[in-house]
Amino acid sequence: MLKILVSNDDGVHAEGIQTLIASLKSFADVYVVAPLEERSTTGHALSLNNPLRVVEIERNIWGCSGYPADCIFMGVGHLARDVKFDVVVSGINRGANLGQDVYYSGTVAAAREGAFRKIPAIAISTVTDHLTIGDPIHYQSAAKYLRNFLSQGGHKFCPPLGVVNINVPNLPYDKIKVGQYSRLGFRIYTEDIEERLDCRDRPYYWIGGQYRGPDRDDGTDCMTIENNNIAITLLNLLGQSDFDCSAMEAFVKKLVM
Repeated sequence: MLKILVSNDDGVHAEGIQTLIASLKSFADVYVVAPLEERSTTGHALSLNNPLRVVEIERNIWGCSGYPADCIFMGVGHLARDVKFDVVVSGINRGANLGQDVYYSGTVAAAREGAFRKIPAIAISTVTDHLTIGDPIHYQSAAKYLRNFLSQGGHKFCPPLGVVNINVPNLPYDKIKVGQYSRLGFRIYTEDIEERLDCRDRPYYWIGGQYRGPDRDDGTDCMTIENNNIAITLLNLLGQSDFDCSAMEAFVKKLVM
């Protein structure tokens, strides 16, 4: 059986990771080290100047006080150090990890930490940018695609020091067209900074702005999602000139949905 180390940035109790765990347990030995609280958009932070606390939630499932990258560090280096993992999976994230957002993402950072340790690594997200209150999140669609991806050996086609970044439309699985190999695009935000006053008339600020849509370049992960396809992107972590994506691209094209 595959041995899989799972993490995320939404927290160990989040619905996305719980859906992922249940799906992977049907065919793999699953170990989980994930943050005890939400750590979204924390990037590749490590807790070098603060101690980490770990809570064993159940057998082979731990919550960690640190960041997503800390969790993989702890899982590989200490909590499950005797396990030879076949793949690291981070997700299922609530929200997109497309375009330049991969550089902010704690979800992608957890997968990247696995890749740094020479383990095939996958980040997976359900794209939920336009939800309103009460709309369902179709985590099961992402879980089903990943189950097919792994059971057909997709992790074996990830080049060393690369991360497979998968974004799945927030749709029922039978409404999704295909999985499509894509390159990183660019997402457009207003970049607003909102100034407010606290109860003592001192200013404070919210940063981030509003999402205005993607670039319109064909073949990008952003446009793949716009067309209700699953976007699969290989992230080249060290900018290697010999980074070969051809095997992964060929696998994605023939993968049975």
